[in-house]
Amino acid sequence: MTNQSTSLIENKTQLIQYFNDGIKKDTNLRIGVEHEKFLFNKTDLKRADYNKIKKIFEILKEKGWEPQLEKDKLIGLKRQNQKITTEPGFQYELSGAPFKNIHSVCSENNSHFNELKEVFKSTNITTSSIAYDPFNKLIDIPKSPKERYKIMTAEMPKGGKLSLEMMYKTAGIQINYDYTSEEDFEKKFKLGNYLAPLTIALFANSPFYENKLSGFLSYRGKVWQETNRGGIMPIAFENVDFEKYMDLAINYPILFLKKNEKYYSPNGQTFKDFINGNLSFLKGQKPTLEDFENHLGTIFTEIRLKQVIEFRSLDTCNFGCICNGPSFFTGLIYGSLDETYEIIKNWKKEEVMEAYLNAPKQGLNTLLSNKKLIDWGRIFLELSKKGLEKRNELNKSGKNEIIYLSHIEEIINNKKTRAEMLIEQFNKTKNLNFLVNHDENFSYSGF
Repeated sequence: MTNQSTSLIENKTQLIQYFNDGIKKDTNLRIGVEHEKFLFNKTDLKRADYNKIKKIFEILKEKGWEPQLEKDKLIGLKRQNQKITTEPGFQYELSGAPFKNIHSVCSENNSHFNELKEVFKSTNITTSSIAYDPFNKLIDIPKSPKERYKIMTAEMPKGGKLSLEMMYKTAGIQINYDYTSEEDFEKKFKLGNYLAPLTIALFANSPFYENKLSGFLSYRGKVWQETNRGGIMPIAFENVDFEKYMDLAINYPILFLKKNEKYYSPNGQTFKDFINGNLSFLKGQKPTLEDFENHLGTIFTEIRLKQVIEFRSLDTCNFGCICNGPSFFTGLIYGSLDETYEIIKNWKKEEVMEAYLNAPKQGLNTLLSNKKLIDWGRIFLELSKKGLEKRNELNKSGKNEIIYLSHIEEIINNKKTRAEMLIEQFNKTKNLNFLVNHDENFSYSGF
């Protein structure tokens, strides 16, 4: 966030400037990854509640993590540029530091995985590397004490029938990328949106619903399509700049508002009303840039803009494959952007949207612009490799970031997503016990 986060917003130019302030130099591009996972009680596979999370956080405090409180409730931890938070149903999220390359992203996740292994052993907690809770009913999931989640639980179902499923039963991976100019933002924004069908299909990892097959490969993808304030932004198919994004964002109704340590529920008024001093419950008070950034975080589209571009269409997966999504998109975004953009720029809105809606169920067999997504996957995998070669970011062994693409290569070569592998296993075992990491290795064997 900019240093002027507390200055009052008097006009829209300040909001456009907020996005301009996010522009980075070519030499200073970073990758930030946020990784959510479910925590279950080992004995009954019920979701971990506040007391269990608190216990985990207390142990992590001994490893240098600083507690973050809301009123008297422990709601997260912070250590340097890393944050640990919990989502509405206590999904556990590591928000990583921004790094120059995927080697560092992987190293960070690996270190945290080792920390958690110790913690889980002493708390009788286990996890499952799946993107939709396959065991529990919505009504049985414990609720976070965060004030804003209480407001969202009441409001979100009004505009999307699966909004609460999104809040309480999904887990994803988010990748944050920098932009070097307004034109660069437009290309990356369009690329993320146009490739959302491929992203959903390629990283599908949520085929179950309440201990049975859901009929989808990415049920998480389906849920997010039926979520209030979600989907693909219509402006993705138009010429788009910071002003157009800002205009769209401020016309979203306010979901919740935090002022002077107090949360306010919405009454249908938009952020534009706030800028104009017309919020009835704040008696003419104007917003700050911090209010604006909080508002941007309540837009739940597949791709969204803050002072980074957030890619949000990936199902979560295990620690072994956590680096393959970020490496794939880093090759395209930071290495082969122009070549990738040349391919997608002429795709028609109707084709992209149809593929987007079909991808959660049809996976890599989904058609987009006269090709199946499996074929597009091959094309973009080669472009990603080319981009990573060009970047030539080497680890200590002298290898570049291509080493993290092996999972995707395997999926494309075998024409089989993680979801399809899980379905095969379920058809053999007739139960989902294999999803739970009883041995604390946090990974499905062979994945």
